[in-house]
Amino acid sequence: MIFVLFAISVIVFLIFNVIPNGSPALRICGKNCNAALLHQIKIDFGFNDPIYVQYFTMMKQIFTGTLVSYNSQLNVLDQIKQGIPITFSLCIGAVFIWMTFAVFLGYVSAIKPGSFRDRAITVVTAIGISMPSFFLGALLLYYLTSKTSIFPPGGYVGFLSNPLDWAYHLILPWFTLAFLFIGIYCRLLRSNMLDVMNEDYVRTARAKGLTERQVRIRHVLRNSMVPIVTLFGLDVGALIGGGAIIIEFVYNLPGVGDYAATSISNLDLPPIMAITLFGAFFIVLFNAFVDIAYAYLDPRVRLGESAEGAV
Repeated sequence: MIFVLFAISVIVFLIFNVIPNGSPALRICGKNCNAALLHQIKIDFGFNDPIYVQYFTMMKQIFTGTLVSYNSQLNVLDQIKQGIPITFSLCIGAVFIWMTFAVFLGYVSAIKPGSFRDRAITVVTAIGISMPSFFLGALLLYYLTSKTSIFPPGGYVGFLSNPLDWAYHLILPWFTLAFLFIGIYCRLLRSNMLDVMNEDYVRTARAKGLTERQVRIRHVLRNSMVPIVTLFGLDVGALIGGGAIIIEFVYNLPGVGDYAATSISNLDLPPIMAITLFGAFFIVLFNAFVDIAYAYLDPRVRLGESAEGAV
């Protein structure tokens, strides 16, 4: 994890130091910039130091909580902390919705492949995969907010302030974000279950007298979830790290993704560096959770049992 975060921080820092017209000193200096003021800014912010000194200075500021945005002069970590509850609320609700629907629809679709039910689910999931999230968000806002006023047009209400209002404001963002993933995960689970149904251990389970329902849940569904868990760990880590930028923008949610988009548009390196490390940390962390989940879903990857079997 430490090596991955270090490599990502170095790559991001170097990229933003070679971008044409990306000098932070010029942006800080402003429209009325002159040579004397520009020189003083470079001295004050350490832009004249060697690049490796600038890198380690920025990393020290990140880990001590003193990193400041070049544009707004606000503390970067404070701004991220303000957006974390919003991003977490958006991602956790969407994750619950997409996993619930994806597992249910994928299971139902795989039971009778080629049936009308299977084809109907295939059409719906294909629409979900093909439709851009910003377009779906715009449609929901127009028909369920502007025309009928069933849901609020966006914004965020804290969970502790009013839990019902919190969920009410996030229903549309949750379904907009989850719709794409429902289609992807449903199709993947269906394909995995159809492959697993032809395995020898599934036929053995039927031969032992287990009911078809027990075979599907204990053996087919459980083993089909292994690739799902892999994809799930990557997707959740990416979303929490700022992958829900479009949804936050469409629904006016000032989360980490929205802060990242603003920082990128301004080429503001300090928040970009901090948010990138923030996102990379969660991706690596959820990958570790995936490895742990493997041992539960697939006993063959448990080191203890493998060693015991070898002995």
